[in-house]
Amino acid sequence: MEENKVLNEEVEEVKPSNFIYDFIDEDLAEGVYSRVQTRFPPEPNGYLHIGHAKAICIDFGTAEKYKGKCNLRLDDTNPTKEDVEYVDAIMEDIKWLGFDWDNVYYASDYFDFIYECALKLIDKGLAYIDESTADEIREMRGTLTEPGKNSPYRDRPIAETKELFAKMTAGEIEEGKMVLRAKIDMASSNLNMRDPVIYRVLKAHHHRTGDKWCVYPMYDFAHPLSDAREGVTHSLCSLEFENHRPLYNWVLEAADINVEPPRQIEFARMNVNYTLTSKRKCLKLVNDGLVSGWDDPRMATICGMRRRGYPSQAVRAFVDKIGVSKAYSVIDYALLESCVRDYLNENADRAMAVLRPLKVVIDNYPEGKQEQIEVDVNPNKPEQGTTSVTFSREIFIEDDDFMLDPPGKYFRLCPAKEVRLKGAYFVKYASHEEDADGNITVVHCTYDPESRGGEAPDGRKVKGTLHWVSAENCVKAEVRLYDRLFNVENPSDEEGVSSFADNLNPESLTVLSDAVIDASLKDVKVGDTFQFMRQGYFCVDKDSTADKIVFNRTVALKDSFAKKK
Repeated sequence: MEENKVLNEEVEEVKPSNFIYDFIDEDLAEGVYSRVQTRFPPEPNGYLHIGHAKAICIDFGTAEKYKGKCNLRLDDTNPTKEDVEYVDAIMEDIKWLGFDWDNVYYASDYFDFIYECALKLIDKGLAYIDESTADEIREMRGTLTEPGKNSPYRDRPIAETKELFAKMTAGEIEEGKMVLRAKIDMASSNLNMRDPVIYRVLKAHHHRTGDKWCVYPMYDFAHPLSDAREGVTHSLCSLEFENHRPLYNWVLEAADINVEPPRQIEFARMNVNYTLTSKRKCLKLVNDGLVSGWDDPRMATICGMRRRGYPSQAVRAFVDKIGVSKAYSVIDYALLESCVRDYLNENADRAMAVLRPLKVVIDNYPEGKQEQIEVDVNPNKPEQGTTSVTFSREIFIEDDDFMLDPPGKYFRLCPAKEVRLKGAYFVKYASHEEDADGNITVVHCTYDPESRGGEAPDGRKVKGTLHWVSAENCVKAEVRLYDRLFNVENPSDEEGVSSFADNLNPESLTVLSDAVIDASLKDVKVGDTFQFMRQGYFCVDKDSTADKIVFNRTVALKDSFAKKK
């Protein structure tokens, strides 16, 4: 906890500058651009994750700062992997984070335009049809230390290239038989400039264009052209695209786009320890049944964090604390949890819930009597007042809040110590009952009727305060305790994906089926968030029914993450 506290203070005191804003300020001051327009361009082939949350905040936040525009553009250039399901999920995630787009576009909106640009490159002698196999093209590409080799088709006549490209477009060429490559420089020190493939044959039904196209542009070709067509001024992307920037600029120049060219600016992607963000690997987790789905609360997906109860404001605060830089770094997951904890501490209503119930009978409390005890809704917001909880002769406390033979400095219920019941009375141990196996099933106590409210008239003090729930007026609930999914700091570094099972945290999910909550919570709704006193922060899960309320633990009250490393 202390370690995490120090980290938070350091981040707040030395908040990194935003070099993206510095670049944009220079561009505006020098008259390169008179406005700012960005875009968020995810491919709809999976669910967004914590890394995308950073990109969303940067893309939309930059537009907001400069009173510009930010569009959502779905990069749907690969119909074999894309689905409307992912489009809907992406839109929901963006809005959950508190942003909205100026327009929604698709790369497929520009297919005709991108195709015309390809024809333009062919006419200029800057593109050719290559009939080499994918392996042959890869081999001809060379290495970082060796230049590439020209394809035997590189000097193919323009007319012949146009004819073959027309056949590809008409569906007369099988997949993998030929591609359209840009003609740039096979000796370039940048491998991305060594005649990259810009069009390939894909005979697949597209979710928007249907069967109109049999050829589809590659990302590196479609992306800059889509940016230019939309009027993007600053194309913000993660650092892995830095080496693609020369190709980005080459495409815009070679295609003779008669608009102010967008400026690509790269920032370091978000890397958080103990998480997995690779779509391929996350899909394996889902398909192998290692998680319940893309929105499993243990997943680093935005929908998973939302289901777990992470507030969008906390996620944005986390992104803001990290800042924007070009330096590779791995962020401690504890910092994200700290942001969540800070927000919920300030905003979550308090509630009485017992996760592992142990019955307590107050022997001298009148049978059949019930009374209402007032507890603060939120001590940080006194204007919200109090809420009533029912007190009765029989209550539940946590089973670890009672010990017959406790260790030193144990301030909970035991034969030698009196304790306070939150908002109610002082009680002390009288006797207990056991089952045939020697397990304690019931604890009998006596109470001080003069101590209502938690203070004794004689001024005696007790150190222990316990939360409780009336056994006579409670609601049963299922509580799911979540922890990190992996035991290794960087599961993405593990070879392949077969080792996932070995690296999973066996305590990532604990289900408590017999929890009890105060009756005041019987009408809660999915997504409602509470602080269960002395336990942590919990939200109502979508699996809840009229007969069974399900709560997910969002985060514990204290930082238990760091000490487990």
